[in-house]
Amino acid sequence: MRLKKRGLPLAPILCSDTTVVLGRRILGKPSDAADAAATLALLSGKTHRVMTCVALAWGHPGKVTEALATSTSRVRFAALSKDQIDRYVASGEPFGKAGAYAIQSAAAAWIAHIEGSYSGIMGLPLFETAQLLKQAQFNY
Repeated sequence: MRLKKRGLPLAPILCSDTTVVLGRRILGKPSDAADAAATLALLSGKTHRVMTCVALAWGHPGKVTEALATSTSRVRFAALSKDQIDRYVASGEPFGKAGAYAIQSAAAAWIAHIEGSYSGIMGLPLFETAQLLKQAQFNY
């Protein structure tokens, strides 16, 4: 009703969220500097998974269709020194980031290997998103 009142077209609703997983442990957003440093120390020299799920809903009131897609990538970090971790934490970059890092930041220099989707690691897997939009018959 609000769309019609405002003269807006129907549009899809898209959202995504990213989780970093080391073994069976989920590494969320760090709560403080100590948590960020501990998380980065855990990732140092290891391979972890980055899982991003995308959800799309479309339709009209009374008939909404939903679809989901998940991108899973593997990321191998180089071994990190305490000084590297401390400088990165001091930059403020780890906060608000799953796994305490952003691949599009200075942490990119630590990434020895990626298997999967760079855009998925950033937080919106473009291939999966395009497939969902195609399924919903939206031109992109």
